[in-house]
Amino acid sequence: MDLLVHEVIERVQKAKTKKEKINILKEHETWALKDILMGTFDTSINWNIPSGAPPYKPALPESVPSNLISRNKDFRYFVEGGPGSKMPAFKRENIFIGLIEAIHPKDAELVIAMINKKKPTGITRKIVTEAFPDLLED
Repeated sequence: MDLLVHEVIERVQKAKTKKEKINILKEHETWALKDILMGTFDTSINWNIPSGAPPYKPALPESVPSNLISRNKDFRYFVEGGPGSKMPAFKRENIFIGLIEAIHPKDAELVIAMINKKKPTGITRKIVTEAFPDLLED
């Protein structure tokens, strides 16, 4: 069974060594995980969403309607220069709120942290680069 993105991040945070952290990231590689890491650590990515956390109603953890692994494609609407740049801010922000309300609340927290470029505890740019060498541009 695939782990949710926050579960992978939590495992990495509990790992004792850099090698363990890298192995966990590689073992549970998904585009959703890589998108969260890229969106957080790649300084060439700028978000077109107001900083902070928007007002939203988190989904119940036991009955989420979707997951980040299938909804990470929505990130393209939030990147400066992406298709979302051509839509009104309220529409782009409604898509963002719809995304974070549809996924596990801990994954929603990761998405909000990513938009704010807040790095997860215990994960460094070097660890991300060693796990996924071609992921970050800068």
